Amino acid sequence: MRFNKHISLVISLLVLFTMVLSACGSATPTQAPTDSVDWSKVKTVAEGGGMEALIAAAKAEGELNVITLPRDWCNYGEMMDNFSAKYGIKVNSLNPDGGSADELQAIIDNKGNTGPQAPDVLDIGPAYGPLAKSQDLLAPYKVETWDTIEGTNDSDGYFFVDYRGVLVFEVNSDVVTDMPASYKDLLDPKYNNQVALAGDPRASNQAAQTVYAAAIANGGTLDNIQPGLDYFRQLNEMGNLLPLIADAGPVAKGETPITFEWSWNAYANKDRFNGNPNIEIIYPNDVNWGGFYYQAISAYGPHPAAARLWQEYLYSDEGQLTWIKGYCAPARLTDLLSRNVVSDELKTKLPDSQLLASSIVPSGDQLDKARADVKEQWDSVVGLDIVTAGQ
Repeated sequence: MRFNKHISLVISLLVLFTMVLSACGSATPTQAPTDSVDWSKVKTVAEGGGMEALIAAAKAEGELNVITLPRDWCNYGEMMDNFSAKYGIKVNSLNPDGGSADELQAIIDNKGNTGPQAPDVLDIGPAYGPLAKSQDLLAPYKVETWDTIEGTNDSDGYFFVDYRGVLVFEVNSDVVTDMPASYKDLLDPKYNNQVALAGDPRASNQAAQTVYAAAIANGGTLDNIQPGLDYFRQLNEMGNLLPLIADAGPVAKGETPITFEWSWNAYANKDRFNGNPNIEIIYPNDVNWGGFYYQAISAYGPHPAAARLWQEYLYSDEGQLTWIKGYCAPARLTDLLSRNVVSDELKTKLPDSQLLASSIVPSGDQLDKARADVKEQWDSVVGLDIVTAGQ
């Protein structure tokens, strides 16, 4: 009898154990295994199984390719360093001095390339977001903080605003002692060989928008950029416009004493130079031109999980505050301010709120047309190649 009781007990335990295993096997998994997710198709982190799954997949990829991000542009140097340290992912920075057109071309040239020359993510001018989408170069994705991103974001998440600022004059006051106050002032002969653009207007969003701003300052409209092209033709003909791209090197050396610059770049240079040379930042009084950039993910990037983790990091509170440290007004600024996340010290680095609110910002269609007009007519109207110093 005792033997039978032992047999019955063993059988009962085996049945119970089998039932437990069966129940566990039939439970619906709450998170997709990392290796079963095609992150190039994932449109939200929830689709991929959550943030832990995304982090694991991105770490497994181990690298991220960014493009045309100078380290002092919106504090991207610190952003890249912090992201790499936080997740153990190597950040490869491609063509840091390039323009938005270079970013799109890099995707086209590297489709199917899994090496470091194929960009995973983009930071592009607003005319290039819709253009890249129309060329099927982008993958849609919405970060967890999507609902707090302000601006003209694509409704499906193909491109979305990252930060804003205004155009200013960055003046090396060790070279220039009589400060210009307007675009019209720069036509004065005393500024001979002193005025420079921050990029090639045929490829750079910043430079193309400078031409657009000059059009408004000289009687043009958001639908008529011709006065801006005529203005730069006049600057060139009188010898005031330099054929050099005014990046930090030529500015510091005094080779490009007056530069049309986004406010965040001008303040970053002022900090970097620390009085050697001295930099004066002028808000022109004949046009208050505002601008923003878009973030996007390449549809052909070799590190799709790392690309999506990068976007989640940029649009986290930590990432947004890092942009503010670089004098940029991030797209989630209203949300950050409403929750008292921005310190008083950081608030001093934000562009003037009234200037931002009152700045002229064209629509995406207007920017797209203006960009095309500048690209097509710069050579015939202005006739000056703008190149990197030393070329």
